[in-house]
Amino acid sequence: MTELEDKLSHVFAGAAQRAPQAPAGLLATVKTRHRRRRARTAAVYAATAVVLVAGGVGTAVSGLGASAEPQPAVSATREAEPRADKIPPPVEKVWPQAVHKIPAKLPDGRTYYPQLLLDDRTLLVMTGVNDGKRQFLWTYDLDTGRPRKIAEIPPTKGSAIFADGVAAGGGHIVWWASYKEAGSPRVARIWTVPATGGRPRPVTDVPLGNVMKEGHINGLAVTGSDVVFAYEKGGVYRVPLSGGSPQPVKGAERHHILQWPWVGVHHGKSTFRELLNVETGERRDAVIKAGEEVRCGIERCAGVAVRYKTVKVERPRDRSGKEIKCGTRRCPDTVRNRTTLRWFVRDRDGSHERDLPRTFQEGDDAGLERFFKVMLRGPENQGIVTLYDVDSGRSAVLGGGPDAQQSMAIPDGGLDRLMTYPIKNEMYVLDLAAIQ
Repeated sequence: MTELEDKLSHVFAGAAQRAPQAPAGLLATVKTRHRRRRARTAAVYAATAVVLVAGGVGTAVSGLGASAEPQPAVSATREAEPRADKIPPPVEKVWPQAVHKIPAKLPDGRTYYPQLLLDDRTLLVMTGVNDGKRQFLWTYDLDTGRPRKIAEIPPTKGSAIFADGVAAGGGHIVWWASYKEAGSPRVARIWTVPATGGRPRPVTDVPLGNVMKEGHINGLAVTGSDVVFAYEKGGVYRVPLSGGSPQPVKGAERHHILQWPWVGVHHGKSTFRELLNVETGERRDAVIKAGEEVRCGIERCAGVAVRYKTVKVERPRDRSGKEIKCGTRRCPDTVRNRTTLRWFVRDRDGSHERDLPRTFQEGDDAGLERFFKVMLRGPENQGIVTLYDVDSGRSAVLGGGPDAQQSMAIPDGGLDRLMTYPIKNEMYVLDLAAIQ
């Protein structure tokens, strides 16, 4: 480790020590992706006490901390006395109408992974995700607890990714998997099956380039008689459910899908600042001020106002005085210190701005654009994951609360209504649309 790296390591280590600590048994794993939950939920059933988001090599992070209420910025290098936050009641006490607690396994013992809500009482789940067994789609009746098999997902021989991007609409369920057959280029094969059950059939093969550089596809959705999707590098396409070749959506050649029919582009640290409704032609541009890093939805934007300061650093040298290189390149002459000034949410037109708790999950889609995940500091510096409703100002603990000893996960979420996470032998299913 170079002297520069060592200094940065100490900065991060100090910040992490003052952050809330995860309960024993939690995996310190974070997987970041766009909004779709779907099959890779299995890979993200883990939690973390603190997320350090660095703006590149040679960037130090400041403004870390935990609080139930919005607080002034705090430098990561400043010592602060650990203190417990005021912990709200459990989610089932605050919003009982939104919570379903169901067994974490099907009656036959299979582990399942929630995908989406087909309606107020029907949860779509997938089995066989991480156990190497055959994969199936099921519906789970939240009222009766009865599962019903929809279809077996075709085996993914030659696939780099299992079934992903599950979406539904108009009585159809769709998903995709990446395939590479001998002598042929890699493709993302889109499949469909009736929501009532049946035999899956392929819709189309979407050509993929170098997936390490360009990514796969995302934003899969059903609209009318078509399936729509976007390349991770940008570009929106549609194809008939009946089959055919994908065709580019006019005016969305560089865009990503936020929530159909709304698409947008990413400008640096402003995600979905500009939106286009590809069905009506309506455009919505968000008001973003200098120094702000935001992620926008259809109606609102949430983010942080930051200040970067470039600081000169002494190049690391060995004992003989010879300069040490950082890998194959010279070490940088400067580093950028990032200080967070405030945390906020506001309407796209700049109105109705409100403060957000400082430890809300930056870069994450807020459920229904109003529910934010926030990490609080519990007893003995324990990290407590909570849900904050920006409309009412109410908060609720997700999971077993500060006295629980079991493992839990930071819930996987998105712009939609569903949020799920397992605790021991139970699966918590939150329907955010049930909260008035």
